[in-house]
Amino acid sequence: MSDPLIDLRSDTVTRPTAGMRAAMNAAELGDDVFREDPTVNRLEERVAELLGKEAALFVPSGTMSNQIAIKAHTLPGDELLCEANNHIYLYEAGGPAVLSGVTCRTIDGDHGILDVTQFDGKVRPINDHSVRTKLVCLENTHNRGGGRIYPLEKVQAISEWARRSGLLMHLDGARLWNAIVATGIGAATWAAEFDTVSVCFSKGLGAPVGSALVGPRDFIARARRIRKLFGGGMRQAGGLAAAALFALDHHIDRLAEDHRNAQVIAEAIADTPGLRLDPPEVDTNLIWFTVEPYRGTANEVAEALRQRGVLVHSAGPQTLRACTHLDVSSAQAERAADAIRRLAAVPTMSAR
Repeated sequence: MSDPLIDLRSDTVTRPTAGMRAAMNAAELGDDVFREDPTVNRLEERVAELLGKEAALFVPSGTMSNQIAIKAHTLPGDELLCEANNHIYLYEAGGPAVLSGVTCRTIDGDHGILDVTQFDGKVRPINDHSVRTKLVCLENTHNRGGGRIYPLEKVQAISEWARRSGLLMHLDGARLWNAIVATGIGAATWAAEFDTVSVCFSKGLGAPVGSALVGPRDFIARARRIRKLFGGGMRQAGGLAAAALFALDHHIDRLAEDHRNAQVIAEAIADTPGLRLDPPEVDTNLIWFTVEPYRGTANEVAEALRQRGVLVHSAGPQTLRACTHLDVSSAQAERAADAIRRLAAVPTMSAR
């Protein structure tokens, strides 16, 4: 029997572990819209404490969490500032405009990372002709930036500038757990620079569903109403919350293994003619790389790897992403690296 496919398309493809399934099956249940699900309540209290905030709200997805935060922080006609490849702007279906009437003013970063000097002059004047600049949104780790970790000193400088400018701060921390493990900097230290933070359980932590939004108690009460408006109110959600609690207990420290496996795959990409890491350094579990035109297209390289038992994500005409996660062992990472290196023997576009 041939080996199963090694799925590097995303850290969202993980399946609940046996221990997680057992925790889900044993969860106490209630109606969360009535605030009567004890497992959801326990998760919200745990996440708020972990991130040093007053309260938390369990939601179905990271996109919903981010969009709830934007709507709760703003009024229609407001503007948020974010990096040009920020997930909120690029990958959430125009949510700020559609759901909140908010425009996004984007700033080009260095693989997703902005410097405080780039915010100079970005606050609109207060007059009847201008939108009102209200919110700064950062992303850590930065997906489209190659899984880069936002340097804490840059976050602190931007946060200080935002406070002086009368702006609010929100963090899309879908993969904040990866930044915590890679740097050793605690969750509450990262979160302290933001009014609100979104964290995800269904990526690196391996839960099947769910994110949480944390912030001040009155803000989370407003966010709960918006969750209802967006259709995110869940009833007996304790089984999903139990998976997230299990993940917090068992799957954070092991992210270091994903980071090591990503380095193995990144080295293979760097060794293969016609492939180029972008960015050239891999901080966490995301590996973005480009295909030189003479080698072919991203789809052609992805197909060649699929035929060798490895799935990667084609993210553009010449762009691919590989992502290590809970369901990729070190042995599988080595096999994937070998499949990538064997691409050197595949005829290039120029030789066809």
